[in-house]
Amino acid sequence: MGKADHSKSGEPSIRLLRVGETVRHAIADVLARGDVRDAAIERAPISVTEVRLSPDLRHAKVYVMPLGGDVGGAAVKALNDHAGFIRGEISPRLRMKYMPKLKFIADDSFDEGTKMDKLLANPKVRRDVEGGSSAE
Repeated sequence: MGKADHSKSGEPSIRLLRVGETVRHAIADVLARGDVRDAAIERAPISVTEVRLSPDLRHAKVYVMPLGGDVGGAAVKALNDHAGFIRGEISPRLRMKYMPKLKFIADDSFDEGTKMDKLLANPKVRRDVEGGSSAE
């Protein structure tokens, strides 16, 4: 395995992306069915946005976004507390030699996207992006 799992640019291989997407679907299914009994998790739906696997497939960073807001990160903390249970639930669905250890992380990419949209909507920035005159 090893070096073949990453391209020269450091991007994950197609295999890592494909396995990550399979793991993401399995975790999303477990959460959607309500198999995890925890008030913080049941309070609001949780969207699993991405799963990034280590090259050896032993560790997975699971990026989640609790819909409706996550006060103090309670849902992410609860997911990390139940990571072993979730791992056990998805294990029979995925035929893998090693089931990755799951670590749940709050996904802030949507917040970053909103921030960038606001910046690009600024009239000064819009003028520069649209090719307005810069010499005044």
